[in-house]
Amino acid sequence: MTPSLLHPAGHLSAVEALALSQQAPAVLKSLPSSGKTSGASTLQSLLFAPVEKAEVWITYENLLLSCLRTGDFESAQECVQRLTDRFGDDTDRVLALEGLIREAQATDDKGLQAVLKSYDDILATDDANVPIHKRRIALLRSMGKIPEAVTGLLALLDFSPTDAEAWSELADVYLEQGLYGQAVYALEEVLVLSPNAWNVHARLGEVEYMAAATSAGGSDAASQKYAAESLKRFCRSIELCDDYLRGYYGLKVVTSYILKSGGKWPKQTNTGEDFAVPETATVQRLAQLATEKLSVIVRRYTAKEPHWSGYDEAEIVAARELLSEETSSVVR
Repeated sequence: MTPSLLHPAGHLSAVEALALSQQAPAVLKSLPSSGKTSGASTLQSLLFAPVEKAEVWITYENLLLSCLRTGDFESAQECVQRLTDRFGDDTDRVLALEGLIREAQATDDKGLQAVLKSYDDILATDDANVPIHKRRIALLRSMGKIPEAVTGLLALLDFSPTDAEAWSELADVYLEQGLYGQAVYALEEVLVLSPNAWNVHARLGEVEYMAAATSAGGSDAASQKYAAESLKRFCRSIELCDDYLRGYYGLKVVTSYILKSGGKWPKQTNTGEDFAVPETATVQRLAQLATEKLSVIVRRYTAKEPHWSGYDEAEIVAARELLSEETSSVVR
């Protein structure tokens, strides 16, 4: 079944994006080219223009992104042209979409450098253009210019400190460099802005688990602190979303890690400032809960039960393998 063009294009698989892009000629023919009435005065346009629906322009943007993924630059250009006709060629978002097309069409580093210069030129006259800032940062990352990308993100957050997307991007860049402490800080800023985002709680738990596992071989106080915080984040994630597979998967992994590593850690002194690792019995109960819930999710998804089909296939496979590993170790 072909997905809707109203769904975020970034969530589509390659197969789904291809299916949508193949429909581009028919979709473009069926949609209005702009909200303007040809040959009419401004007053007539205001009085007699058809009722405009936001879904039309969302459709154009999502179709554009799907076409770029499959190399249909002609259809993508038609989409951005219709957006330009409607919103003007100096609109922040339209400028960013035009830049995205140029990025996709660039065949070498020289072409990408030209696009980067065009972004710099736009920002030189309009430093508050957030979409262009973000396209510039994404381009820098794709070109391997990580320090410049970090500088760009920090500059963006300087004047837009409530941009959760930028904080999340900064966390991702730090994580790629193994800077776990900085990545944790950036994700905590995301949670300040979106405290009930269960996926962000789980992501923070994953980063803190990685920090625990790599901190002095997992045997020092820093490892203990990160593991405790990771456990807390995964518990909060599944508290906010009862059937969140990634949350239960992370809870299973971190509880196993704590049960294996607890004997190597120094004795805890709970000052009240940090979350302490719970008693072993509590950790064991949490591990059992995670195992039971993962088993239920995998079983019901595999049986294709109603309302259990929304999981990512790769995550189901990973959960099944995790459960199989535990079963194998018990048998041995």
